[in-house]
Amino acid sequence: MHDSTKRFSSRVDNYIKYRPSYPQALIDLLAAECGLSSDSTIADIGSGTGILAELLLQRGYQVLGVEPNAEMRAAGERLLEAYPGFMSFEGTAEETSLPSGSIDLITAGQAFHWFDHERFRAEAVRILKPSGWIALIWNDRRTDTSPFLRAYEQLLITHGTDYEAINHKQFDDESMKGFFGAGGFRKASFPNNQTFDFEGVKGRLLSSSYAPEAGHPSHQPMLDELQTIFDQHQTHGQVVFEYDTIVYYGSASALAAVIAEADPGLDLLLGSGAE
Repeated sequence: MHDSTKRFSSRVDNYIKYRPSYPQALIDLLAAECGLSSDSTIADIGSGTGILAELLLQRGYQVLGVEPNAEMRAAGERLLEAYPGFMSFEGTAEETSLPSGSIDLITAGQAFHWFDHERFRAEAVRILKPSGWIALIWNDRRTDTSPFLRAYEQLLITHGTDYEAINHKQFDDESMKGFFGAGGFRKASFPNNQTFDFEGVKGRLLSSSYAPEAGHPSHQPMLDELQTIFDQHQTHGQVVFEYDTIVYYGSASALAAVIAEADPGLDLLLGSGAE
């Protein structure tokens, strides 16, 4: 499927149940490093089913969730309907529909690798306050710290429809320089994990957009191999997924500087969101 905004439409239930959350230490870091206060407004871009947005709402921030996928957006609205500080918007990273100069922090959890980076940078500069920040966040699954994780990674390579093409691990310190500019970002990392029985491992696998679904010729062979891997590596009926929760964060001014360097003629547009 080439339209990334539709890749998860049939995976919402598994996404809700089996995708990892984020450590509270991440939210602590964003609050301290990005100068958040009780009055701060956060735009969670690619908000999906609301996993990251809920953690931010629990801290009392106003969160504007922007999600292009109707099924994912509806799931997030159901999860977050009790939070008065939440508002849901149909939009994309490149066209959020949010007002100019209205946002203190942009977050993107497990989503930036789907974005058009240049258009997203321009949109971020438009909607951020001049003092604003942007944080790009991933739960980066470890692939070689246990026999189970090594076998699981090989399963994805063997059976995934386009796993290696869209794997978010393509984004690292060097690629972040292209988005934020050299020296324009900071990085932090926190340990994270999930413990699953077989049904949990299966649901976690099927929540991934590159896992072939029922009807695909690789679907059942993939699940058969998953069962074999689980049986070989389980301890007391469970296996552990280990992650590094990684965040790259930088200021609105750093993004604006990248745009200005690429096209000095746009200088007058930068910071126009402050009006």
